[in-house]
Amino acid sequence: MPDLQLFSGRSNPQLAKAISKRLGIPLGKCQIVNFSDGEIWVKYTENIRGSDVFIIQSTNPPSDNLMELLIMLDAAKRASAKRVTVVIPYFGYARQDRKDQPRVSITAKLVANLLTTAGADRVITMDLHAAQIQGFFDIPVDHLYSSAIFAPYFKQHKIPNLAVVSPDVGSIKLARSYAKRLDAELILIDKRRPKANQVEVMNIIGTAVNRNILIVDDLIDTGGTFINAVRALKEAGAKDIYGACTHPILSGDAAKKIQESEIKKLYITNSVAFTQNSKKLDKIQCLSADRLFAEAIKRCYKNQSISSLFDIYKG
Repeated sequence: MPDLQLFSGRSNPQLAKAISKRLGIPLGKCQIVNFSDGEIWVKYTENIRGSDVFIIQSTNPPSDNLMELLIMLDAAKRASAKRVTVVIPYFGYARQDRKDQPRVSITAKLVANLLTTAGADRVITMDLHAAQIQGFFDIPVDHLYSSAIFAPYFKQHKIPNLAVVSPDVGSIKLARSYAKRLDAELILIDKRRPKANQVEVMNIIGTAVNRNILIVDDLIDTGGTFINAVRALKEAGAKDIYGACTHPILSGDAAKKIQESEIKKLYITNSVAFTQNSKKLDKIQCLSADRLFAEAIKRCYKNQSISSLFDIYKG
């Protein structure tokens, strides 16, 4: 792959290095510095003229991660890259995908516009908070699914009497796909959110008594939804409870709350850089997404089908 060049921003260098190793292509040399006032400056220190450039950068807060990606895009286009693909393991601001109140921004659409204007030719991302965000872009979007990582893992471990739980209505399609692949029952939690970042469990639709549970969700932020779901399921008679979360935002003391909860194990991906003390957070285990993204990058570069990736990927 002579004209494929791989670069990484600073949001998640560990994942970028793992993808690079999986592809057998070294990360390109790119100088990224902050001036004393905080401004970001980017320079590609090797020739990328006519190259197929892939930039790996999640856009989780702080907003510097997004700004850094935009500047890297602009610099790549001005350096005459043939095509620039942004690989965004976690697409930040995806929860602001609709105008649910007066006088608010549809920020997910704004971010899509910014990426396109900055020069992105294509986007590769994973588990968008709402699949329709793909329609916010006027460029191709390859939407990967972490179920290609999690489902084979749980299938291999053969948890008996398993039920898959959707912690809210928005995750029902995701939970249904897991239930189908794992030949498990489906349970839905009906919740009410009195205000932002506060969750109140209302009803459990389905039978949790004496079942082992797998709660699936695209992200965990404050942990309120997840912890309340664990508590409610335990009170409803569930046995062992596991979780599968694609994007471990885990803001504030969310990781500590999960560690102190009655969950047996929470499985996450490394779409967002997450460092943990294994002794203090032994209930959280990471399954790397490097193989999935490496395969997607390789197929994108070769103009092969990405959708067929989900059929052959074995984890």
